[in-house]
Amino acid sequence: PATRRTFLHLTTTSLPLLLTPTLTHATVMTPQSTPFTTGQTLTSAEALERFKLARSDLQYLITNYASITPQGGDNVRRYLGTVGTTSGLYGISKVLKALQEESEDIVEYTEAMNDFESFLSAADTACYSANFVEFSAAKTKPETFFENAFLELGLMKGAMEKMAKELGI
Repeated sequence: PATRRTFLHLTTTSLPLLLTPTLTHATVMTPQSTPFTTGQTLTSAEALERFKLARSDLQYLITNYASITPQGGDNVRRYLGTVGTTSGLYGISKVLKALQEESEDIVEYTEAMNDFESFLSAADTACYSANFVEFSAAKTKPETFFENAFLELGLMKGAMEKMAKELGI
């Protein structure tokens, strides 16, 4: 007979097997740099290096988008830095804010920064939606969300270029 004790024993012995992660293409991305530490302030040099890395990773995502999207919306989100910590775009808001004072024109830089964060949020939302649209009553296909996200990536790149110009890089 099944008792609470046998149920708890089976649950606690088999739970680690259920929680073991499976390896996918995206999880084998190697971190380009160490993630942020809570409470740590970025120096200008560190923030500038992370900005360059984020710019490079964004270009990689744009260039390889067609080979990244078949693994799903969360895979794209890993490259966007909104899932996991392996992308150079991870924690980009903190990096951009740390560089504000370094810009030639803080107003132009801040406007581009706000635009960038808006585009990033829109791309992230589109990729998140692509994960669930097949299971909803909506007629929209995941590809539509990926197309919308790709448009946002182009806008993100434009905003990053404006910020780079204000930073003199």
